[in-house]
Amino acid sequence: MKFFNLQLLKAIILPGLIFQSVVIAGGYATGRELVEFFLSNGPRAGIYGMLVAMIVWSLVLATSLEFARQIKSSDYKTFFKNLLGPAWVFYEIVYIITIVLILSVVGSAAGLLLSDMIGSPPLIGTIFLIVTIGFLTFFGTTLIERVLASWSVLLYVVYISFLVLGFSKFSGAIESSFSIPSDNTAWVGDGIKYASYNLGIIPTILFCIRHISSRQEAIAGGLIGGVLAILPGILFYCVLVGFYPDVLDEAVPINLILAAMGIPFFQLIFQIVIFGTFIETGTALLHALNERIAVTYEEKSQHMPGYLRPTVAVFIMVVAVFVSDRIGLIDLIAKGYVLLTYLFIAVFLIPLFTIGLYKIVKFKTAKV
Repeated sequence: MKFFNLQLLKAIILPGLIFQSVVIAGGYATGRELVEFFLSNGPRAGIYGMLVAMIVWSLVLATSLEFARQIKSSDYKTFFKNLLGPAWVFYEIVYIITIVLILSVVGSAAGLLLSDMIGSPPLIGTIFLIVTIGFLTFFGTTLIERVLASWSVLLYVVYISFLVLGFSKFSGAIESSFSIPSDNTAWVGDGIKYASYNLGIIPTILFCIRHISSRQEAIAGGLIGGVLAILPGILFYCVLVGFYPDVLDEAVPINLILAAMGIPFFQLIFQIVIFGTFIETGTALLHALNERIAVTYEEKSQHMPGYLRPTVAVFIMVVAVFVSDRIGLIDLIAKGYVLLTYLFIAVFLIPLFTIGLYKIVKFKTAKV
């Protein structure tokens, strides 16, 4: 019965729920990312690529959680100081680029989504997103943890409903698309690329490490986390293939699918949930930046002013919205995410599985 105690569930489930919360808006909420990295290779190949991404996420998340547990790190600055030494600042540079890029996608998509829901100018949705994120970042870790985990549970319910409705209406088209044979192996590389650009945000969820007290919990939380993070994307993808190949040129594929379903009430519910994921992702990314700033204050024996948290969040969001307006959603995803893939492999993935693994093994040996 001990396995089912609340503390243990927090340790092994919460990291995955929070990781999924951060990944979804920049990873598959609009469907554009799924088209770009998976469906572009063909319906079957796309599923294979998503499974590759899941495996990579699980392995890296498990290793990261265990490394963070050993060094008692709940912020990315401490994490990378232990992993890279003085070179930790390279991760921060890449992370700032990541924040701006992902929030550019989120800000643009939020504006388009609310515009589609209520007919408002896109700027209104973006402003609402900024204000809500500023509010959540002001109250800090406990509230953010609860909001992200709760919204993730709601999201699973809605995505399962989405799959059921999708198959009830488009089963013929879905089956027809999945019958197309896979004739390439690009899905392997694209699965790794997709996983890699999302991997860089793993250090942003370290505030949940406080619930993990053992190596077994860290590894279990990481392995389960990869599955929890990709599962809603697979549910979404299965409906998405019913619109192949026409959907390949859609900037926001989810709007096309919801309109084709012709169920106004469900469309509204789904859009509200998706808008909530934009808030989740933006909040988690900016909270991680605030936690890093807070550590700097603590190193100087000072306390980070409360007003600074929403100020940092709002400022970064405004910059991101400007970038999105200048570049455009499709180009941001197609070009920006590929750049992030290679940067995170260099500053995070390779060091984690060389220096990080060495320190994990060394730590265990030292204890023995």
